[in-house]
Amino acid sequence: MAHPVDVHVGKRIRHRRWLIGMTQQQLAEKVGIKFQQIQKYETGANRVSASRLWDISDALEVQVSFFFDGLQDDQQTTEGGKVPDDLMTDKEALDLVRSYYAIPENQRRRLFELARVLSDVA
Repeated sequence: MAHPVDVHVGKRIRHRRWLIGMTQQQLAEKVGIKFQQIQKYETGANRVSASRLWDISDALEVQVSFFFDGLQDDQQTTEGGKVPDDLMTDKEALDLVRSYYAIPENQRRRLFELARVLSDVA
């Protein structure tokens, strides 16, 4: 049975890879391993060594600490409703984030302010 930390790290690898539009094959090539190994990491079936995690963080352009973010968090709620337990696996949320960052920066800031106002009203 996979350790919860290994599962969490795997989900974070998958999330970041997906967010930047990289395939498992592309990540595997950058790290110098087979894509099947990436699959095993992402499911938590295989534990990622420290040196391999370092290589993955370099390939995905994040700090190693990124993979451990949210590990201690319990369920989070907001005034408007319940946030999914693992926001990083929610396809709708990830699609929204990807779309948000595709918007030019000045328009993105205005959209962000609008969202804040609307969430305060709800």
